[in-house]
Amino acid sequence: MKKNLIVLFVITILSVTSCSFTTKKFDADSDKDKVLIELISFVVSQGHYDMKNIDDEFSAAVYKDFIKSIDPMKRYFTKGQISELQEYETEIDDAISDKNIDFFNHAHQSLTKQMQTAETFYEDILSQPFDFTKTETISTDYDNIDYTSSDEELKERWRDQLKFSTLATYADLIKDEENKVENEEGYTMKSKDSLEIEARDITRKSMENYFSTMSELERKDWFSIYVNSIVSQFDPHTNYLAPQDKERFDISMSGKLEGIGARLQKQRDEVKILEVISGGPAWKNGQLEVGDIIQKVKQEDEDQAVTITGMRLEDAVDLIKGPKETVVTLTVKKVDGSLQNIQIIRDVVEIEETYAKSATTNKDGRKYGIINLPKFYFDVNDYKERNAASDIKKQIEFLQKENAEGLIIDLRNNGGGSLSTVVDIAGFFIENGPVVQVRDKQNDVDVLKDKDKKIIWEKPLVILVNELSASASEILAAAMQDYERAVIIGSKQTYGKGTVQNVVDLNRWMRNSSLGDMGALKITTQKFYRINGGSTQLKGVASDVAVPDRYSYIDLGERDYENPMPWDKIEPADYKKWNGYSNLQEVIKESSKRLLEQETIKLIDENAQWIRTQRDEKAYSLNYIKYQEDEKALEEMSKKFEAISDYQNNLTFNAIASEAKTFKTDTTLAEKRERWFENLTHDVYIEEAVTVLSQLKTKDKAGYSLKARKN
Repeated sequence: MKKNLIVLFVITILSVTSCSFTTKKFDADSDKDKVLIELISFVVSQGHYDMKNIDDEFSAAVYKDFIKSIDPMKRYFTKGQISELQEYETEIDDAISDKNIDFFNHAHQSLTKQMQTAETFYEDILSQPFDFTKTETISTDYDNIDYTSSDEELKERWRDQLKFSTLATYADLIKDEENKVENEEGYTMKSKDSLEIEARDITRKSMENYFSTMSELERKDWFSIYVNSIVSQFDPHTNYLAPQDKERFDISMSGKLEGIGARLQKQRDEVKILEVISGGPAWKNGQLEVGDIIQKVKQEDEDQAVTITGMRLEDAVDLIKGPKETVVTLTVKKVDGSLQNIQIIRDVVEIEETYAKSATTNKDGRKYGIINLPKFYFDVNDYKERNAASDIKKQIEFLQKENAEGLIIDLRNNGGGSLSTVVDIAGFFIENGPVVQVRDKQNDVDVLKDKDKKIIWEKPLVILVNELSASASEILAAAMQDYERAVIIGSKQTYGKGTVQNVVDLNRWMRNSSLGDMGALKITTQKFYRINGGSTQLKGVASDVAVPDRYSYIDLGERDYENPMPWDKIEPADYKKWNGYSNLQEVIKESSKRLLEQETIKLIDENAQWIRTQRDEKAYSLNYIKYQEDEKALEEMSKKFEAISDYQNNLTFNAIASEAKTFKTDTTLAEKRERWFENLTHDVYIEEAVTVLSQLKTKDKAGYSLKARKN
């Protein structure tokens, strides 16, 4: 299926335009799962950019992905059960057209039974001591190990996995004890037998939490995985969003939600406060603390509180959040053990980590600005609300007031977002002209342009990228590269995602239905192209100054997923290069040479290659002595790479004046910024970006005037 569905929700680009579909009626009171299959099949056939044949080959791929996604470590199903399920391998295509879900039902029933069996395995296995003196190994190459022949063999597989987990804990406990003996006078080390018992107990608690979490998954959760196994065959970014997934997706895109402003964590049966979000209602209220346990929730229009102990975390969250200006009363067990009823007025909560942030730094008496953009966020319901483009504009204006002479936009790890915001942001740096080309399934090409002649930033610009800069990040980097407006510094190539998605509300066909919320489908409807005509699909954007980083040798780009769309190109758009630098190519050449000779960069490259070899390792010893030897070798190698995080670039970073004023009242935000500034002082890529800015020279006159003009 997918490497990580949550990541794919972020690595996307969304068009705010709507899809058009022919009219079709669905049985609004039929079986919900069958209607969902029919509905999604219809939407995909009508709207997908590159519709595939739904045939036996398609069926086999769905079968493979679904089985792998529900039992990735092959620790539930046996060969006999897989043999039964394989009878459906080439029939899923026909089942889709017939709205038949027998395969899913059979697989779900078998999985549920086997999970119950596995739960008895761990309790029995962990009741007996492990012998860490035996010479045993475990393979984590799950793609190439076979299914077991029986439940007895399956139990042995669980034993190996539990022993491996316990061995790691056991080794850590021994190391902790040895440190205490060395550092605490008169300390007597615990016996290894007692440490083995302690390690098993830690593993047992971990498994209790695991099976508690798994038991909260309902049939509809597994069915969502099945539906995604189907739609992901069209491309990696077409995904079904169940109702709660759709809500989380909207929050991730906008950075906003309505609620109390706290992150919650499920620990066994308890719902615990993991974080109080700075600036939110709970933060302003001041009574809720990290570590508090919420036991009951009472709405303002209800007489009785609802006990949430033992409830699914998602259901508990649904009770706690709610429309702004409504009141919720939480019965809380405080960290000190006391019980307290806390009333909180809900409000719109902005998740600060979503949004752009700025800093300044000085080099040789000149000031430079840095804007970090985590994603191209926007409000999915109202584009005029807070979005990445409006925030970037404000940040640039603040930096202008502080007389910054160059700007770095950091798009590292930025997985994408709104197509409209990236077009608007590109327009801040060019007078006007095309930014990106978009082609639909009919091969019609639309050129999206900046139509505003006003330039907000006319000084030198550097954009930082890496292998995880995707989609909208690639559009901005590509456009600035094609215009020769910015120097792109980063990985050899970016992620390589050149497709556009629309989120289609499936409820539009289900008015007055008794089936409830059907969720949404994020569907690939277009491909985007650089203004020079090339696609970023698979190939990404090649940096002007290519530098290795920790991801350089890891398979994580678009090209490493199943079913990616191919690379191609179209005719270039009509555009005029910026031509505002007098020494662009010289600066790029000097920067590349400088980084090749930089010792920290060499060490980063060596570390990246080492990380790749560690990821390729699939066999591990279950013998303590051998495990310890392997760990020591890893520690020695790790020490070599500590110099990377210890690196100091001799730059000092400061908040922009408008934000620094808020730090006295918002200490949480101040602490977050201090951590960011501290990280920047160890960042060799930021240092090089500042150096490049200091060397770039702008002409008095470019291909068009460098002075900002109004329409």
